[in-house]
Amino acid sequence: MITINSIRAKISEAIKQSGLSQSELARRLNIRQSNISHYLKGDKMPALDTLANLCVILDLDANEILCVR
Repeated sequence: MITINSIRAKISEAIKQSGLSQSELARRLNIRQSNISHYLKGDKMPALDTLANLCVILDLDANEILCVR
């Protein structure tokens, strides 16, 4: 079963693996750094367009992030 926690964990792991700082990632996504922090904590989920751009920046497959595979 796909859960918000499993998606949050995948996003969190991908961000950590990227080696990018939260502020650099936020700059590239054109969002506030606090949003990245919220994604990592699981307080918020990225908007669909932000998730798509996050996948591009981190060279990720959206299906993997969404736990479809």
